[in-house]
Amino acid sequence: MEGFLRFLAAKAILLALASSFVSCYDPSPLQDFCVAVDDANGVFVNGKFCKDPKYVKAEDFFTSGLNIAGNTINRVGSNVTNVNVDKIPGLNTLGVSLVRIDFAPGGQNPPHTHPRATEILVVVEGTLLVGFVTSNQDNNRLFSKVLYPGDVFVFPIGMIHFQVNVGRTNAIAFAGLGSQNPGTITIADAIFGSKPLIMPEILAKAFQLDVNVVRYLEARFSSNY
Repeated sequence: MEGFLRFLAAKAILLALASSFVSCYDPSPLQDFCVAVDDANGVFVNGKFCKDPKYVKAEDFFTSGLNIAGNTINRVGSNVTNVNVDKIPGLNTLGVSLVRIDFAPGGQNPPHTHPRATEILVVVEGTLLVGFVTSNQDNNRLFSKVLYPGDVFVFPIGMIHFQVNVGRTNAIAFAGLGSQNPGTITIADAIFGSKPLIMPEILAKAFQLDVNVVRYLEARFSSNY
């Protein structure tokens, strides 16, 4: 019995060590590519179904339009143009995607998180104040910096982060993300605009706000003003 327990302990240690070297969030490809295709008859999997390689074309790995500025006339003064697996089917299983972010003067990409991806951002035009906040275990430290054209900043996976145009002209940034479908959770929208709404009393206590202030915020965010 003692020998068997030692075997189990050794096996557990080996598994722990192996898992420490693995950091994959998207499926790893087992072939040259797996061009995404919709299949209503199949079972949904973590990713998308693969097109038969015989029918794959160059267009499956291509999109255009990132030279066109996004519309920033909205409540936050920014626009995110996504290039993910829904835009380029050939990204399926490759673990990367791209965004273009346009900012009006004073516009912001409000605090949000990507649950499945690290983000690396480069400023092309304008001046951005960017930052991210660490987890509770790290005392919610803020790492922030002003970026100019050519500057690059990294936002670790899962961290709440933001970008704000602090210049007097429009700003443009591009960002790469370590997932074909990184997901986005905009904090204010998720908290105050959930469907159905979170009970105001819960948020009032969590944010130390008057319950009427919470009701006002929920009315604003749930109406997509």
